[in-house]
Amino acid sequence: MTTDMGERDHYVASLKGTITKLCPDARIVDISHAVKPFDTAEAAYHIAACFEDFPEETVHVIGVDSEPMINFSGSEGSFPSIMKYKGQYFVCNDNGFFGSLVQENEHEGFYRMDDVLSRIELFKFPTKNMLIPAACKILNGEAIESFCSSFGSFKKAFALTAVIETNLIKGNVVHIDNFGNLITNVHTSLFDRFGKETPFTIYYRNKDYYIDEISPTYNAVPPGEKVAVFNSNGFLEIAINRGANGGTGGADKLFGIRIGDVIRIDFAPRGSHSTIESLFK
Repeated sequence: MTTDMGERDHYVASLKGTITKLCPDARIVDISHAVKPFDTAEAAYHIAACFEDFPEETVHVIGVDSEPMINFSGSEGSFPSIMKYKGQYFVCNDNGFFGSLVQENEHEGFYRMDDVLSRIELFKFPTKNMLIPAACKILNGEAIESFCSSFGSFKKAFALTAVIETNLIKGNVVHIDNFGNLITNVHTSLFDRFGKETPFTIYYRNKDYYIDEISPTYNAVPPGEKVAVFNSNGFLEIAINRGANGGTGGADKLFGIRIGDVIRIDFAPRGSHSTIESLFK
């Protein structure tokens, strides 16, 4: 389960109670209930980072921005849907989540739920009243085609994407974890296009903050020192080793960096710029 409902209120407990009634043998795993409200791209980030650790036939319920919209303000609408992807099922409103999850990859099927949009009473708590029952039907062995119709397209939420320029990668901080580590959208596959032996400098926040090496682990540098690593999902992180234990906090607080801030990786050899300032023109 992944939602934007938090844990202060009764909402998540209500979802779990409904699952327990409809599918008593289900094992419920919480991915996150702290997704920023209505932020489907963040929900996709969390799930993409871990869903392959789950077994095939796992059913994911994504209760983020889950109320359907029907021709609202000229929109094509968003409808409760199901996708099968890499052997697992994802149950969510078609609000951009699915496109952000699969990116350019192939999926094994996309379906819209039948007969729920005509029942206005279900709209008051759509994750509970629409998504959970559909997920439990899958868990209980019902064929998706018995309550859904195959559909050919789905939406993609806007998400920041790293880009390559001449001798340069421009990326962004896309997540800040519980330790204050800055997780970027720069994947190791993009980084490696410049060659593993090419000199580089990572600039963040402004020209005063930079790192010119990738460490294999956080503890490769002393506590309190800045460090750049590629995490287990292959994305570049900038961190302060054990910074969350110190008075200044993690890298986000120390450097004053927020989600969306730009990260620049310059692969031009040292000395190719006349001044550091020229990197930022």
